[in-house]
Amino acid sequence: MAVYKETITGIMSKGVSPTYIDITTQVREIIKKSGIKDGICCVISPHTTCSVFFEEYVHDTLPNGKEFIQQDLDNCLAKIIPDQTAWGQYFYPGLHHLEEVESWPDYRKYLPSGTREELWNADAHLKATLLGNSATFEVDNGELGVGKTGYVYFVDFDRTHERERRCKVVVIGE
Repeated sequence: MAVYKETITGIMSKGVSPTYIDITTQVREIIKKSGIKDGICCVISPHTTCSVFFEEYVHDTLPNGKEFIQQDLDNCLAKIIPDQTAWGQYFYPGLHHLEEVESWPDYRKYLPSGTREELWNADAHLKATLLGNSATFEVDNGELGVGKTGYVYFVDFDRTHERERRCKVVVIGE
C-alpha cells in the first residue's frame, strides 16, 4: 500500500463573506502524480474556520461570483448560525483566548488591524464544525471517482479578513 501527500497552497480567502474555492483540478492532478490506481483520497483543511465538501458544480453564478448552491448554503447556515456581529452574541472569543492571541509574537497575523473584533468569528468556527474539515473520495483507475458534475470545494467561513490558506491531500492505495 502506498501513501502520497501533497499540500495545495496559495488558497486566498477574501474576508467579508465566506470564500468558496473550487479545488477539483488540483485534487485530480495530485491523484495522477501519486501514481495510485485504486484507493482513497482524503482532502483535509488544517484550519478551524474552513471546510472541504463535495457538491455539484453549478453553472449559474451571482454577481458576487458565488455559484447559486454556495449562496443557498450561506443562506441556510445563516438561519442556524448567524454571523457574529457583537460581543456577547456567542461565548467565543472569551477574554482568556483574546489575551492569549495578543501575547503571540505574530499576533498581527491574526489581528491585522490590532482590534479584538477581528476574532468575532465564532460563526465561522461553528459552520466549519458543522460541515466538517475533510472529505474522502474513491480513487478509481487513477482518477477521482466522482460523477461528471461532482466537484471538490474548499470554503473559508471566516469573514474577519483576507488570508492565505492551504489544504492537504492524502492519497492512499495501490
